[in-house]
Amino acid sequence: ESLSELTSAVAMSICDDKAVTRRVVQSAGVRVPGQITIQPGEFPERRLREFLEMTGRVVVKPARGEQGRGIAVGVRRWDELELAIRRARSVCEVVLVEQMVEGEDIRIVVIDFKVVAAAIRRRPRVIGDGSSRIRELIEVQSRRRSAATGGESVIPVDDETERTLARVGCSLESIPPPGQVVE
Repeated sequence: ESLSELTSAVAMSICDDKAVTRRVVQSAGVRVPGQITIQPGEFPERRLREFLEMTGRVVVKPARGEQGRGIAVGVRRWDELELAIRRARSVCEVVLVEQMVEGEDIRIVVIDFKVVAAAIRRRPRVIGDGSSRIRELIEVQSRRRSAATGGESVIPVDDETERTLARVGCSLESIPPPGQVVE
């Protein structure tokens, strides 16, 4: 999403594959979360169970993809992990299961070894008005995001959205009180 005329084919290739991106970033001396890479046809159940138990929460994502497709964040239970891996595999056969680390999601653009731009990415959120269901608030917010990004960004209404809402005691049919922020 940060392409310019200075973006090389090599940079594009690195950014297209999250596993490669991780190796490049790690080799530059940046600390990265623990991770298990699951190859096509592989399902290392014992390693995954141990990893989930050790980390407490994980992020599951396809090695390739964009716009958050196939990503599950804050997975805590085994049944959620199995489902998240299946969803990620529908986007890319290679799946990454990563230790979840709290903090800001920052995208950084580097050109000629210099940081030229950075952006903090915020989780999708809606703000209750006391009368609209979360589903309706998402639709309104998605129209705004779509208009602002030329159709590139909307808040998906999918199983991951429902799972995330359930974690905070809500559903798509919940009506949050005025001013309540629901991420």
